[in-house]
Amino acid sequence: MALSCAILIVSLVFGNFPATTNNAKGNTMTSLNDLKNSALQGRINRRDFIQQATALGLTATAAGTLADSSALASTPSRGGTFSLGVDDGNTTDNIDPATYESTFQIAQARVFGNYLTEITPENVVGPDACESWEATPDAKSWTFTLRQGVEFHNGKTFTADDVVASLNHHRGEGSTSGGSALLNNVVDITAIDSTHVRIDLDSGSADLPYIMTDYHFLMLPSDGEGNIDATGGVGTGPYVLENFEPGIEGIYSRNPSYFKEGMANFDAVEMYQVTDVSAREAGVVTGQFDAVIEVNVKTVDLLMQNDNIVVEEIANGTHITLPMHVDVDPYTDNNVRLALKYAMDREGALDVLLRGHGTIGNDHPVAPVMPYWDTSLEQREYDPDKAKWHLQQAGMDSLSVPFATSDVPFPGGVDFSVFYQEAAKLANIDIQVDRKAEDGYWSNVWLVEPFSLCAWGGRPTPDMILSLAYQSGAAWNDTHFSSMRFDEVLIEARAELNDELRSEMYAELQMILRDEGGTIIPFFRNYIWATAPNVRHQEGLSGDWTLDGLRAMERWWFEEGTV
Repeated sequence: MALSCAILIVSLVFGNFPATTNNAKGNTMTSLNDLKNSALQGRINRRDFIQQATALGLTATAAGTLADSSALASTPSRGGTFSLGVDDGNTTDNIDPATYESTFQIAQARVFGNYLTEITPENVVGPDACESWEATPDAKSWTFTLRQGVEFHNGKTFTADDVVASLNHHRGEGSTSGGSALLNNVVDITAIDSTHVRIDLDSGSADLPYIMTDYHFLMLPSDGEGNIDATGGVGTGPYVLENFEPGIEGIYSRNPSYFKEGMANFDAVEMYQVTDVSAREAGVVTGQFDAVIEVNVKTVDLLMQNDNIVVEEIANGTHITLPMHVDVDPYTDNNVRLALKYAMDREGALDVLLRGHGTIGNDHPVAPVMPYWDTSLEQREYDPDKAKWHLQQAGMDSLSVPFATSDVPFPGGVDFSVFYQEAAKLANIDIQVDRKAEDGYWSNVWLVEPFSLCAWGGRPTPDMILSLAYQSGAAWNDTHFSSMRFDEVLIEARAELNDELRSEMYAELQMILRDEGGTIIPFFRNYIWATAPNVRHQEGLSGDWTLDGLRAMERWWFEEGTV
């Protein structure tokens, strides 16, 4: 879903109604259209919009949501310092893109750097540091043409050598980069000249331009010998890194020579790590922050009634996972894994803990908003009796397992874990909830504990998430799942240019993970954030990450005359 909840509701409620009509319903619709246009053009304020919309029959909640679409009602203006409260950062964070795990790291990369390509506000792949690309008919060789006149913050001209070094930083047998799995089929990366780069693959990849949007593949300056300065914080991005204290803050000033017209509208950007969701919400309500990432679903309705903030929401591919190490007992037995999957009350968790702000998961990471989501795959239901049966098949009458958790993967993560614990009791399964420290969770718990709570950001294509997290040997394969059939089909699907055949292949991959994989995926959760009322943005919003693909700092602005 590309648009915010507010804008989506605008389109659903207002639609394309006839300009004139002689019945009461038609007159109401015409009035709603007029009201919508007034809001979108900034002719009425939020309070007046809500009053008039409720008078026309909308509920207060719907009217309030529609009112927030006035965030679109201005043209970009420059000025002010944009202060952001971030939900996920650690004292172990650093600038090397091969290590990126936290939201803070990803957001910071988009503040001071660029990628070859990006997910646009229309939610398609578009150029970022490159201007175009083309492929051979078999999609095995891709040539990217770079923008000319792009400079790093130190004055160095951005060239093809920088692209080669930046991508090779994530390649090789010794690479520990989380993005390395996405480049496994790369044979060679060549600088044809200063503005053209060719990437040759051992098999076709129809998704390579999308893969180049991965947050690891940041463009950094080459040292002339094929390496990059991975920790200097020198990029080509909209803002210059002035100070970075891991787990605390990042301070940035506008890049005066940024190459994208109409972007980098703030004088400066400040990002602060605030793990506690209540503190983040208080920060945006009181004006300490201009925006905060991730608000609590428990307080969304209350926040939407506050005239001092705007709440926005988009559906996306972000999903909560419970990875089990399939090479560690008792998870080596697929019957145990299936028992734990059937012991999950997905609908209950979505209703009670997310309050409907998401969609049901089916133990594979391809989301309903993604291409090739298999609508025919039977949904796994909560079934304690079937869970017991699978335990019996594993030679067990009951099961007791430790489960490492925290609120770091998402606000309410610990509550969710307790909810799962209660649901599993009916299947004779004891989930031993072990709350871990929030700082360093991704370094000390994820990939370390054999059963834990995790969250994955959405990826624009199935190949990206399946290659990153489920292909045999991938650095971020957090279940250690390995299937020869899965790997074969994944590689075939990547190269397949026939859309119907490709759809069948991805359907098989989803079924394999649902029935054999080591990950429980109870739901996909919507991105929900809050901003000050004078924060403005373009109509479309990138849905690959929260806050407009974590590009709000580059794309957004303050309403003119408010700073």
